Amino acid sequence: MAKIASMDVIVWIGFAQALFAGILTITKDKKSSADYLLSAWFFLLSIEFLTVGIELYVYTNFVFLSNTFLLFNPALFLYTRSLVKPSFRLKWPQLLHLLPYLIFKIFSWSLQEPLSFEGFFSPDNTLWYRISFGVFGLVSWIVYLGLTAVILSRHRKRLKNEFSTIDRIKKMGWIMFVVVFYGIYCLIVLLWGLFNIIVFTTESLTLFNYSVLLFFVYIFSFYGLKQRDIFPDKTKEEPVVPEKNSNSFLSTDQMEKISQKLLNYFQKEKPYLNPEFSMSLLSESLKIPRHHLTEVLNKHLGKNFFLFVNEYRVAAVKKQLDKPDNPYSIEAIGYECGFNSKSTFFSVFKTLTGQTPKNYQQEVLQKKN
Repeated sequence: MAKIASMDVIVWIGFAQALFAGILTITKDKKSSADYLLSAWFFLLSIEFLTVGIELYVYTNFVFLSNTFLLFNPALFLYTRSLVKPSFRLKWPQLLHLLPYLIFKIFSWSLQEPLSFEGFFSPDNTLWYRISFGVFGLVSWIVYLGLTAVILSRHRKRLKNEFSTIDRIKKMGWIMFVVVFYGIYCLIVLLWGLFNIIVFTTESLTLFNYSVLLFFVYIFSFYGLKQRDIFPDKTKEEPVVPEKNSNSFLSTDQMEKISQKLLNYFQKEKPYLNPEFSMSLLSESLKIPRHHLTEVLNKHLGKNFFLFVNEYRVAAVKKQLDKPDNPYSIEAIGYECGFNSKSTFFSVFKTLTGQTPKNYQQEVLQKKN
């Protein structure tokens, strides 16, 4: 009875939190496609919690075998894709991702199969449903979790070819945490489920599942509401830059000319002093397509945009630190040279020089003395 009471509490808190988060998200100012998608996800989760609450009330002590993961998995994938893909738009065909979840939800109510692994492989009339439940759940985990991880990996690589300053919002570290945590959770559920198929009932597994689902609702409520557009200008996506050893968009002469123009621009105009300097701004200033600039940086100079710009910033900082009579603090020098935060400044400087700005300054002073 204690477990049933705990399940009741979790279900109704989950319903209230998901509904409230959905309302907050849909009433935000300047909503993006990701916000609309997240609000729809919250409303669907609130319905899921509500139906489970009704099942517990009507049937007293069990929940139907309904695959909530078939809702969570595609929603996580689509939400992540909407954040990292500037051209993403919500379209009706994307609702097909929810079709397996809806089918299983309908069958769960018509068959009234309890969520329990006791007698999971018993040769009765609903064996096909239980087998389908397990297979679809496993395939959905692997496919959608894998696709989401690939999207995040490509996104992080792309960031370094688009921005000179990468903050936490752009990195989407919280989404990566969700993916890793969710992957571990899926593994636990799989092993736990196999154990319970062999041994006994899984009432505690049901409680565990919806407790984790409630945890994810809180995570997405907190971070999802704060998440800004990563590409607010909705810049049109350009052709993918060829790999280092593959065919090039540009000839060697063309890359040399663009490279020289790029280096001259940085030496004369010092655009790296702007903390918000980006590939879009560089492309606009030089009147050269972004993918051509990216190709020159990656293939001809062997660097990404982030590294290229921050090398100039670090060089500017070192030049200032080399002056023994410089009246400014190390942090002030970092800001003056284009860094937008102390943590980013110290991290980039140590990565490129192997020491902190303070250690570098002390070393310079010791050499001069």
